[in-house]
Amino acid sequence: MTNRFLNLYNHDFARVAVGVPQCRVADPAHNAAQTIALAKQADAAGAVLVAFPELGIPAYSCEDLFQQRALLDACDAALADIVAASRELGAVLIVGMPVRLQQRLFNCAVVVARGRLHGVVPKTYLPNYSEFYEARQFNAADDAGVDTVTLLGEEVPFGSLVFEATDQPLLRFHCEICEDVWVPVPPSSFAALAGATVLVNLSASNVVVGKSAYRHQLVGQQSARCLAAYLYTSAGQGESTTDLAWDGQALIYENGDLLAESARFVGESHLIYADVDLERLARERMHQTTFGVSVRRHADEVARFRTIKVDVAMPRTAELPLARAIERFPYVPADPRRRDERCHEVYNIQVQALMQRLASSKIQKVVIGVSGGLDSTHALLVCAKVMDRLGLPRTNILAYTMPGFATSERTLRQARELMAAVGCTAREIDIRPSCMQMLKDLDHPFAQGEEVYDVTFENVQAGERTNHLFRLANHLGAIVIGTGDLSELALGWCTYGVGDHMSHYNVNASVPKTLIMHLVRWVAETGQLDGTVSAKPARATKDTGQRRNVLIEILETEISPELVPGKANGAPEQRTEHFIGPYELQDFNLYYTLRFGYAPRKVAFLSWSAWHDASQGRWPDEGHLARHAYDLVSIKRNLRIFLDRFFRTSQFKRSCIPNAPKVGTGGSLSPRGDWRAPSDSESVVWLADLDTVPDDPHA
Repeated sequence: MTNRFLNLYNHDFARVAVGVPQCRVADPAHNAAQTIALAKQADAAGAVLVAFPELGIPAYSCEDLFQQRALLDACDAALADIVAASRELGAVLIVGMPVRLQQRLFNCAVVVARGRLHGVVPKTYLPNYSEFYEARQFNAADDAGVDTVTLLGEEVPFGSLVFEATDQPLLRFHCEICEDVWVPVPPSSFAALAGATVLVNLSASNVVVGKSAYRHQLVGQQSARCLAAYLYTSAGQGESTTDLAWDGQALIYENGDLLAESARFVGESHLIYADVDLERLARERMHQTTFGVSVRRHADEVARFRTIKVDVAMPRTAELPLARAIERFPYVPADPRRRDERCHEVYNIQVQALMQRLASSKIQKVVIGVSGGLDSTHALLVCAKVMDRLGLPRTNILAYTMPGFATSERTLRQARELMAAVGCTAREIDIRPSCMQMLKDLDHPFAQGEEVYDVTFENVQAGERTNHLFRLANHLGAIVIGTGDLSELALGWCTYGVGDHMSHYNVNASVPKTLIMHLVRWVAETGQLDGTVSAKPARATKDTGQRRNVLIEILETEISPELVPGKANGAPEQRTEHFIGPYELQDFNLYYTLRFGYAPRKVAFLSWSAWHDASQGRWPDEGHLARHAYDLVSIKRNLRIFLDRFFRTSQFKRSCIPNAPKVGTGGSLSPRGDWRAPSDSESVVWLADLDTVPDDPHA
């Protein structure tokens, strides 16, 4: 079976590894044996690419011993052992060693796979300052003047090379060596423009105070600038400590994100793995059109690279789930510090955007409908902070709660308490009389006493609320603040035109539901309603406690539009997630569909990886968050709802939405921003792809 669902290689991932062998100075046979042992471990774990340190076969710290023929011959013999061992391995090995060429010596990366030498890449920049004296023993790549080298009796490609896996054209890798990434324009920058998606650095890199953090900055930024994965390995235990020390740090980054890091100062050989998303890298390059401009501007440098095919058979048939952690909430980091930073930044983007809109329109008042539910709560919190920042009284927020036929006692009470807690101008308008008049005008059965709760019945209420808000804004010299969120826009869960779809300015339009939940809690816990700007919890006061309590109660309220009367206990008949699926799943689907354009099959694979086991992985550690798990059948069912609503039925609403600030790289759905799409497209190709997903991931 070549298309097994639960196999990372069938979803354009590749498992890569970085090895740091325990070494002995000037003992190539020992070092080769350590290298082979790590290569076998990586291969057994399903990795297809393994990188080892700079000059790892003899050890980097040999200094003038590199001029000794006995050592150089021993390096060749050790390489032969590695080549022989590679015949039994599926992984590509990249090892570091000195290579003789025309009576000169080069510091090289050698690519080995399936019992063959595929290429040799010399170091471009030789450091010859401070503790480094490489120009004493080696020549730089530009001095070679040839494109092949004889190694182990065969002619092997030499120079600027990009290696491409025959079984996965998205796996194109390039090798550079240590100092090459420390210069202003690393060779890997041009290699990325030549199509390399995985950049590999064979480094020795002695350790000094602060160097580890700088390596992170260097590698992370290079991976981000190049829209690539970056594998970094450095020398470890066993290198000479005559004048230097070594920590054996290994790193794997992907487009600026740290995927794996080794422990430092480890006494024995060690290995790290990561599953690199090759499709993500390829799609980012397509999306970021300036990447293509850079290819054209540097065409001469790009043309220097030759592509070398490497016979790599991806292990596609076995069950091989992702080892990579997939965040359940891609819009909400699980790490508390990063989550607080995210909330602080998003909240302030919303606040700054509304401040500017009020300043440019020369209007000092806002009208907002407050339902006692989540979205309008957060929009009201943004308005409160805006008034504080502008030095205006919060009474300039003209807040209206408008109970209808299905408004529950709980949400009405919460709306009243929230408005009181904020200190805005609070008003209440019963929309039932005006709604009943319209239903009579429409000759609707409900006006004749029948319990008919169709879409007309619902939208009369939604439209009447918005109609009131717009006329109130006209009457009172204000603008209407929209409250609908990104998740609702994605699913078309809003009443078109004069409904919750429309406003003068919408502060929530690019904020997904799952993030709004955390924003409301963050506001409660950091005392934002008290006028503080700290991201730390505020000192508790009686008023602070009351404000926090009402926000927490709103968080615990089941999401409902409350447009259909309940049949018992005053509870709403409608439960939003019953119709459109759990927001936590639909936000996951939205992120990977909108941000990366992944096919449904891959989205389902990622969703199963994140959601199938509630006991695995990290959760945002917050009390309002239930810990759910979903099997593949549930994931498929909800993804089908999302795909049909997103691609077929809802675009016409998004094509004419009000102005709103974009808050994150996860995207917005504004036709003036991230998303331009026809209003009359079909969903058939996405649904057909979803149909290829089995019900059982292990099938």
